[in-house]
Amino acid sequence: MSDTTIDTAELGEKIVNVLKSIYDPEIPVDIYELGLIYDVFVNEDYDVKILMTLTTPNCPVAETLPLEVEEKVKSLNAVKSAEVEITFDPPWTQELMSEEAKLELGML
Repeated sequence: MSDTTIDTAELGEKIVNVLKSIYDPEIPVDIYELGLIYDVFVNEDYDVKILMTLTTPNCPVAETLPLEVEEKVKSLNAVKSAEVEITFDPPWTQELMSEEAKLELGML
């Protein structure tokens, strides 16, 4: 294994930390704990693709939130490019929230 091999687990962790710094403006919980991030893909060229959803299709931040995610992930040194794809399949439900998020919102 060469030194140039990308440690995707380590990069994945860094990406998750970035995602945890982005908050849904209507709910005081970060988008990762809310369960808005469905998947994060990293290829050997350090291109990142994030599959995410929004709490509702007419979410007030539908335009700005994906851009914020892209910009913040792109700011990581190891990342060459970042692309966010929004999906509503499956639609977001409160079931996707982490225990931490539910606790934060008094749902447990």
